[in-house]
Amino acid sequence: MPRPFRFGVTLLTLDTGPAWRATCRRAEELGYDVLLVPDHLGWPAPFPALVAAAEATERPRVGTFVLNAGFFNPALLARDAATTDLLTGGRLELGLGTGYVKAEHDAAGLPFGTPGERVDHLEHTVREVDRLLGDPEQLPRPAQRPRPPLMIGGNGPRVLRLAARYAEIAAFTGGRQAPGKPEGTLELLPAERVAEAVAAYHSYAAERAAPAELNILVQRVLVTGDRRAAAREFAGHGVGVDEEQALEVPTLLIGTPAQMAEQLRERRERYGFSYITVLETGMEAFGPVIEELKGS
Repeated sequence: MPRPFRFGVTLLTLDTGPAWRATCRRAEELGYDVLLVPDHLGWPAPFPALVAAAEATERPRVGTFVLNAGFFNPALLARDAATTDLLTGGRLELGLGTGYVKAEHDAAGLPFGTPGERVDHLEHTVREVDRLLGDPEQLPRPAQRPRPPLMIGGNGPRVLRLAARYAEIAAFTGGRQAPGKPEGTLELLPAERVAEAVAAYHSYAAERAAPAELNILVQRVLVTGDRRAAAREFAGHGVGVDEEQALEVPTLLIGTPAQMAEQLRERRERYGFSYITVLETGMEAFGPVIEELKGS
């Protein structure tokens, strides 16, 4: 029996408080299950934005997608997460990753480290946050027991092993640093590379008592009656995949809402992706797809 779909939207734009709350309410109207905030300098601060999102809505959960572990001390992060969970009535999902933009660490006066050092810090952060949030003597205590659900995002073997051990949600980025382009510029991984990461995760998670929910971030929602033409045009921008690959890669949705819904059903069968996240830029376009998949 496949896991039911859930849908998240990553919100990026904060102009005014009323505008932010209106966007959150619109996402709820469209049927999104989770309102998410990323963690980059120049964008909204995750925790206060999530509290405001929860106050403006009734049904959706709220989550970080994903926090840059290098920005946080684990004890302070556990305090902020517990407080946010309490203020949102137990609706928090806590997403964590290593971070990948050195310029942001430089601007914050924080060490960036090698890839291995960043994973070391993520591992330490996850262990400590898991311990602190699950400790009944630790104050403040989160509303959810034993702690809010944990999401870990990434593709590398060590991060996948960490997700297999600790996370209720394993998030696959489906992207990598684009060679020869400015830092933080991502290109898409072909479908077979994503499949390899999912297979590796399953091998690490073989001993789990209960399977994790698998998430994928859809980078673009391209509504069109001509899938091939749209894939050809998109691939022409040098995004790491060619026309044929663009039609198959799980980080793109191309077609009519009915076609996109069928693509997601097929990808749930192939990869296990049941938790689908889109960017705010695709929020409206993806709404009819949610309607197509309601209850499935």
